[in-house]
Amino acid sequence: MFVLNARGKNLRFPPVEQADADGLLAVGGDLLPERLLEAYRHGIFPWYNEDQPILWWAPDPRAVLLPFKLHVPRSLERTMRRGLFIVTLDRCFREVMTRCAGPRPQYPDGGTWITPAMIEAYGTLHELGYAHSVETWIGNDLVGGLYGVALGGAFFAESMFTKVDDASKAALVALVRQLQAWEFSIIDCQQSSPHVMRFGAEEIPRGDFISHLSEAISLPDRRGRWEFDGAPEIRS
Repeated sequence: MFVLNARGKNLRFPPVEQADADGLLAVGGDLLPERLLEAYRHGIFPWYNEDQPILWWAPDPRAVLLPFKLHVPRSLERTMRRGLFIVTLDRCFREVMTRCAGPRPQYPDGGTWITPAMIEAYGTLHELGYAHSVETWIGNDLVGGLYGVALGGAFFAESMFTKVDDASKAALVALVRQLQAWEFSIIDCQQSSPHVMRFGAEEIPRGDFISHLSEAISLPDRRGRWEFDGAPEIRS
C-alpha cells in the first residue's frame, strides 16, 4: 500500500493501475488544496471515516454520466415544470456540505465520511473557485442540493442531500443541463448506484475513464462563483 507523507512537498500519487481490487490506491497525506486538485486530475478521490487515516481511491470500473446522455424521468420533468423548486448555484456551499453530512440510513450511528476536516478542505476549494454547490429551494427553505469539484470540462460529483421528494434530483438535472451548455464532457459519479444509473450514468473501465478525464481537464478551468445562464436563479 502506497503511503503518502502529510504536508509533504511531493504531491504525486502512484499510477491508478496500482489500486487494489476494491480501488484503494494510497493512504495518508493531507487535504491541502494542491493535493486534492492533483488527485482529481488523475482520477483519484478521498473517502474515509473519521477514525481512519485519509484513504485515496481509484475504482475500476468507474461510474460516469456523460452530460449529453442525461435521462430525465417523466415524473421528475413534470414536477420541475410545476415551478415548485428554485435552483441556484454557489449560494451556500458549506451549508450544502453540512447537510450532505447529516444522518444517513447507511450510517445508523450518526457517522459520516464528510468530516469537519473534509468540509474545511472543500470549503477552501470553493473559495478558490474549484468546488461548487447546487441548491434547491422552496421559498427560503433549503430542501436539497449537491456539491462537487470542477476541473476543465470535468465535474466530480461528491454528495447530495434531500429533505423533499425530488429536490436533489432537480438540482442534478439543472446542473447537468448547465454543464451541457458549458460543453463539459464528463461527470464523475465515482461508484454506481441505482440513483445515478436512473439518470443515464454508466460504468466504464478505469482506463477509459482516465482517457476521458485527460481530454476533459485539458480545457480551461471555469473558476469562480457559478451562475446559471439566462435566468440564473430559476432553472426548474
